[in-house]
Amino acid sequence: MFNNTRMTPHFLPSKPFLLLLLTGLLGSVMAQTPHDFSLNEAIRFATQQNLNVKNTQLDALSAEARIKEVKGLALPQINVGASATYNAIIQKFIFPAGGFGAPVDSTSTGGGSSNGDDVTAIPFGVKYQGSVAANVNQLIFDASYKIGLRAAATYRELAQKNIAASKINVAEQVAKAYYGVLVSTERLKLLDLNITRVDTLLRETRAMNSQGFVEKIDIDRLEVQLNNLKTDRQNVKNLVDLSYNLLKFQMGLPINAPIQLTDQIETYSQQDLERAAVLDSAFDYGQRIEFSTLQTQITLADLDYQSIGKQYYPRLTAAATYGHNNGRNNFMDFWTTQWFNSAAITLNLNVPVFDGFQKRYAAQQRKIAIDKARQSGELLKNSIDLQIRQATVTLSNNLQTLQSQKRNMDLAQEVVRVTRIKYKEGVGSNIEVLNAETSFREAQTNYFSSLLDYMITKVDLDKALGKLYTGQ
Repeated sequence: MFNNTRMTPHFLPSKPFLLLLLTGLLGSVMAQTPHDFSLNEAIRFATQQNLNVKNTQLDALSAEARIKEVKGLALPQINVGASATYNAIIQKFIFPAGGFGAPVDSTSTGGGSSNGDDVTAIPFGVKYQGSVAANVNQLIFDASYKIGLRAAATYRELAQKNIAASKINVAEQVAKAYYGVLVSTERLKLLDLNITRVDTLLRETRAMNSQGFVEKIDIDRLEVQLNNLKTDRQNVKNLVDLSYNLLKFQMGLPINAPIQLTDQIETYSQQDLERAAVLDSAFDYGQRIEFSTLQTQITLADLDYQSIGKQYYPRLTAAATYGHNNGRNNFMDFWTTQWFNSAAITLNLNVPVFDGFQKRYAAQQRKIAIDKARQSGELLKNSIDLQIRQATVTLSNNLQTLQSQKRNMDLAQEVVRVTRIKYKEGVGSNIEVLNAETSFREAQTNYFSSLLDYMITKVDLDKALGKLYTGQ
């Protein structure tokens, strides 16, 4: 007989336990949910999460701290100090015997004579001394300080431009990696279609062979073709995985984070690609962050040069001191007796007269640095012009190649269609079909290779024109 008693409730999980379990499972599912990214969203995400960008942002924070440090020079500088001294052996001051009212006592000198060479040693000081004081220093006038404030503001501008430059570099890498994923994924799709088509043809050929219409060698050729396609597919699949990992690395995502791209190759029509090759004639060198950064660096160098000249001006500061001191021979008296206060206010005027021509030669060095920076600006202009010209010519060539490869792929696809019809109707050979399939696959590979080259060159041209990334 079985015991018919029901299970006791304590065998069932508690509600808090179930809640925690469901929460953990839900978090695990959400962690595995792919994040969707368009190209613009991927770039925006990368400019926020990429470690190189974060480092330049930290540099900007450091620049802000440096600016506040410079501004702090004009604020009062306050110091409080205390000291305590125990004079184990009090120093003695030596006077001529009888001088300054000192008694003539030859025994005090350890054998001195009375012919006027005798001296007297008198202790000067107490055993215990102590002092407490506060000092305040204030800058009143310094001609180079205002130059320093202007340089600090320019330094802030330079830090922001460095952030923009790092974001542009990240945008370039993300765009190229994104296009690489799209092209590799599209190649994988076409290989799947090719495998399906050849697999279908192989089944049909086997059926025709069983009926005696084709030879066994035709089946073998198709199997070789199919195996080659499967090998190519695996290679492209590995390339797709690698492209995804590269994209996630550029975006600042963990390699294992699942993502999904929302843009497709189909969204870039042939007309859009051709319009992308049409250049806007208006171009301003200031659109290039490198040129803009160099101009800011020239401004900083000029301010540095001006600060040397300001060092010839007088410098005026003020100082105030207030404190207490005391000194006793008995340690307990040192703490219980009166302490004596003191106070002083001081104006310090420093007028440079001659420094061995140090400022003069320092100014010459700063002037040479400015001239070099301006020449670097001209060199950068020529370099930008060359980059634009090279990217323009390369883009035009790649567009022609892309159009040619697109026509070749369409023609190869048509040849495959016709040869298969001829083969099914018995007026064509299996060799023709295989050759057509091989040519079609090569045309597809060439097309996608030229498509990726074109898109990467378009990124290079946008960067050369300063239009790749304009976000903040």
